[in-house]
Amino acid sequence: MKSKSLTLINIAEAAKFYTSLCLGTTAFISVFAFLFLIPFVVDPAITSLMADFDPEPVTCAATSHVYAEGISNCSWASCREGCTREATRCHQIYVNYSKIAFKEYKNQKISEWDVTDTRFLINTEGCGYPPSVNCSQFAKQYGFHSAGTPFPCYYSRVYPEMVVARYSWDDTLRHLVLSLAIPNLLFAASVGVLSYWYCPGCGRSCQKYMHHFPDEEQEDNLLHKQF
Repeated sequence: MKSKSLTLINIAEAAKFYTSLCLGTTAFISVFAFLFLIPFVVDPAITSLMADFDPEPVTCAATSHVYAEGISNCSWASCREGCTREATRCHQIYVNYSKIAFKEYKNQKISEWDVTDTRFLINTEGCGYPPSVNCSQFAKQYGFHSAGTPFPCYYSRVYPEMVVARYSWDDTLRHLVLSLAIPNLLFAASVGVLSYWYCPGCGRSCQKYMHHFPDEEQEDNLLHKQF
């Protein structure tokens, strides 16, 4: 009987140790994951929401396309593969846009553009990572010989000079909520359980749940009662 209780205690202690190790690792990874997501997901998503892009694509037409090389010539880029390094090669595309919805532009003759010769970006940050961002393909689609051909784009109602090729309010909000919620919830849950188990000020109310196995004196009393 005594050896069986000791075996149960050893199993419980081992399980608690490995669970604590997993929880600590989860909390540690959650912090770094959140710090990693801030510049790549959180900040661009907040910028996009604050810019208040029109969710309905309007009509754009490219006016010029410049391919430049050298850091001094790439002060900005319509598309950049990598958001943390300086661009040494860049595509710079300028467009005109009208607030006429793209699906209606064929039925309405565009006599005057609302904004002319403004910078055109692939997204709010003008950068991203493969395979979702391919600058060569982007340049072929919107620049080079495509100048003058109307295509759908999204303009900012807060900053009218800001025009992007890709935007989705639902996707932007979903990515923002997930990037904020998941790492923080995992961190809070892990730290909460560890604090509950190892907090020295838990008191008797906590300790009675943590140490629920009978000690030797209690076991002897139970044996005497049985016999």
